[in-house]
Amino acid sequence: MAGHSKWAKLKHTKGKTDAQKSKLFSKLVRFVSVEAKKSKGDRSAPGLRAAIDKARAANMPADNIDRAIEKASTSGELEQVVYEAYGPGGVALVIEGYTDSRNRTAQEIKHLLGEHGVQLANPGAASWAFQKGEQGLEPQTTVELSDEDGTKLSELVDALEDHDDVSEVYTNAA
Repeated sequence: MAGHSKWAKLKHTKGKTDAQKSKLFSKLVRFVSVEAKKSKGDRSAPGLRAAIDKARAANMPADNIDRAIEKASTSGELEQVVYEAYGPGGVALVIEGYTDSRNRTAQEIKHLLGEHGVQLANPGAASWAFQKGEQGLEPQTTVELSDEDGTKLSELVDALEDHDDVSEVYTNAA
């Protein structure tokens, strides 16, 4: 029987999990790099300590963490960006990320939003609906969505989270 080996099945399964790990690790490396740049490589700084703990919780190898810190403290021009938009059903979106090119990332985010029928909003247009919490931004008010709008929002959030420069997407959907 051609194509029915254990290795073929394992290869495809391993390929999927490796792709997911790679995506997660690249986001964590960016996060660690930004925090290392802010703290100038001081591992005892609270922000960098939290970033390292988050990377370790995701089973990122220590070598990768050390390389990210070393690279960021010697060079690296990653900066934090925040974009705001209103999604399907009037849901407020706050998109946080880290980038080395503001213009490139802004255009890519605009393109992703445009594919889903959403446009960027002015700074502060959607952030009023959120407050800082322990786990990032938490909605102050929530918006009820229909099933159709819920699926559109889900597709949009998935597309945004697949982007390399995006680290978090917050919504105020109920």
